[in-house]
Amino acid sequence: MFWLIASTIVAAGMATAMIFVRLRAAKRPASVKKIILPPLFMSTGAFMFVFPVFRVEWTQVLEALVVGALFSVFLIRTSKLEVREGAIYLKPSKAFIFILFGLLVLRIVLKLVIGQTVSFGETSGMFFLLAFGMIFTWRLAMLKQYLRLEKTLDAKKNVAKRV
Repeated sequence: MFWLIASTIVAAGMATAMIFVRLRAAKRPASVKKIILPPLFMSTGAFMFVFPVFRVEWTQVLEALVVGALFSVFLIRTSKLEVREGAIYLKPSKAFIFILFGLLVLRIVLKLVIGQTVSFGETSGMFFLLAFGMIFTWRLAMLKQYLRLEKTLDAKKNVAKRV
């Protein structure tokens, strides 16, 4: 029970930190590096699977990644990029905060339900994969949107140079 409560508190802290990071990010121009780095940094957490206690079956891997991808739809819908002052910025969304906390509550409920039948280590592994699937899919969608905007921004700059 201690580990369940501790991991829930850590998840809530991370969600709160994510909100502040997101609010600050909206003040500076976005870049490919800023979009790609979070999932790359998070991927180092996969080293947890070196330890047998965290290993999960392939079906559980697929389930966690699919649920994560489904959860990312909410983040994708609230993450819009816009061109401002000749640069691409993340458009702040008030709904993002509520969605992030809603996903956190949903993850906690799922963790409590799954934790009844699956060991703590396996549950931890599955929820890492769920979070990774969610963040990876979200950032991939942001990257696609960013590259599309960057292409139109470059085209406008080229037209301006010709005129």
